[in-house]
Amino acid sequence: MGDQGGRPALGVGMVGYAFMGAAHSHAWRSAASVFSLPLAPRMAAICGRDAAAVAAAAARHGWAAAETDWRALIARDDVQLVDVCTPGDLHAEIATAALAAGKHVLCEKPLANTVAEAERMAQAAERARAAGTVAVTGFNYRRVPALALARRLVGEGRIGALRQVRAAYLQDWLADPAFPLTWRLQADRAGSGALGDLGSHLVDLAQYLTGELITGVSAVTATFTRERPLPAGAGPAGGHPAGRVTVDDAVAFTARLAGGAMATFEATRVATGRKNALRIELSGERGSLAFDLERLNELQFYETARDGGAVQGGKDRDAGPGGAGEAAGTDGFRRILVTEPGHPYLAAWWPPGHVLGWDVTFVHQAADLVTAIASGTAPEPSFADGLQVQRVLGAVQASAAARSAWVDVPPPGIRSV
Repeated sequence: MGDQGGRPALGVGMVGYAFMGAAHSHAWRSAASVFSLPLAPRMAAICGRDAAAVAAAAARHGWAAAETDWRALIARDDVQLVDVCTPGDLHAEIATAALAAGKHVLCEKPLANTVAEAERMAQAAERARAAGTVAVTGFNYRRVPALALARRLVGEGRIGALRQVRAAYLQDWLADPAFPLTWRLQADRAGSGALGDLGSHLVDLAQYLTGELITGVSAVTATFTRERPLPAGAGPAGGHPAGRVTVDDAVAFTARLAGGAMATFEATRVATGRKNALRIELSGERGSLAFDLERLNELQFYETARDGGAVQGGKDRDAGPGGAGEAAGTDGFRRILVTEPGHPYLAAWWPPGHVLGWDVTFVHQAADLVTAIASGTAPEPSFADGLQVQRVLGAVQASAAARSAWVDVPPPGIRSV
């Protein structure tokens, strides 16, 4: 079955319907109306354990059917792609079962709760790829047009050899000790706290933007509120039942990249006043790039002379033809408004200057995945990419447990477990 334009349909089944489920649903509804896709995504079924809640989610978000067992969703003939939006403890089981059934898989980040689980998932994806089935890790910030442009500029050599990376992701939704215990605060469900939830994005972006892998880390973590009230109805009657927090509230670590550059990372969910503040800056021998998620449509770019002349910002101002050529006292970063048709993804959207929002990153992710499936190409980031991020997270945890000892990150490659 296809759509009215004659395109073959791609049946999508999604497991999970909360925050990420809503974002992914919006993407599957919107992708084909924004981009000219070779396949027509069809929202076949959504899955969750609560029958009433998942039925309501299906009606609200536009899914054709609802299931309460993910195995039944995978078995459906009208589902060719399984979108995994569950807590991390279910990622490995659902994704590997879907791949074994010949279904394409999109799995939210971080790929797994442990390196061993991620290894098994990457192995399953490698086997499935031989049969034409693809698997992708859901690092949506790669699809911010400004960050895709930053990657392009780095690839063109515009900042020269990389020297430093600085990355921070700050939120405050756990700053209040009275915030109730959720699955994101339990290691058996989430694997880690701010490290996996936020830090995984930073690690992926650093490696994506620079084209270099992180080779070693030294880390410290902290849990500031060690007990939190249980959600209503979750504890015994009477009193104020509480549960233990078993993940980190905040993490900071230094790192080395394969090319020798140094990097610093910070992720926290207790930075009072910060709602969703992701910032990353790359400094090279000839220029720098800086991005702030709260200014999603902007990229800050500083470039020195490109002709071997004086360096912008130095004492001598003879940049010459083709150089930066800015006068002393007024040089500095310039703001690029990333809304032009020639910028990544923007040709499909609005006229220049009409800004986009956070939600479009998931639309771009869905469009890229559908295009890769139709063309038979391997989408990025792959499960192997997700595994490499997981190895960095594992090294961070090991370093913090050893009180900031330097821990090497295993080199790339999928190993038997």
